[in-house]
Amino acid sequence: MSQLIELEHSISEVELRLGALGEALRVHHAEAVESEAAALQRALAHAVEQMRHSARSGQLPPALRQRLALASGRVAAQRESLARANASLDRAIEVLLPSATPRVAYSATGLSERPTQGGVLQA
Repeated sequence: MSQLIELEHSISEVELRLGALGEALRVHHAEAVESEAAALQRALAHAVEQMRHSARSGQLPPALRQRLALASGRVAAQRESLARANASLDRAIEVLLPSATPRVAYSATGLSERPTQGGVLQA
């Protein structure tokens, strides 16, 4: 029975860490995001290990399995949200700090604007 109590505690810790990470992301606190993400990783690793022990001994109640599955879904949702935010940030940085090499594009007249490649132009 103590294994179930330990597993319950591990899952509660994962849920707590998910909430704290979500709040850190919401308020855009980079240091808190980093520390909460690390704490969540540790809590997830511990919960998975506890779940393995409980599953081997046949003591894994469906309710705890469901809670861990929901927590896993929340982790995936936060990962996806971070990926979208990262892509958005990358686009904003690209607009604010364009690359040093110009891109090949077309001008307003439809002519190709190519980067100069050096050399001599003779008429």
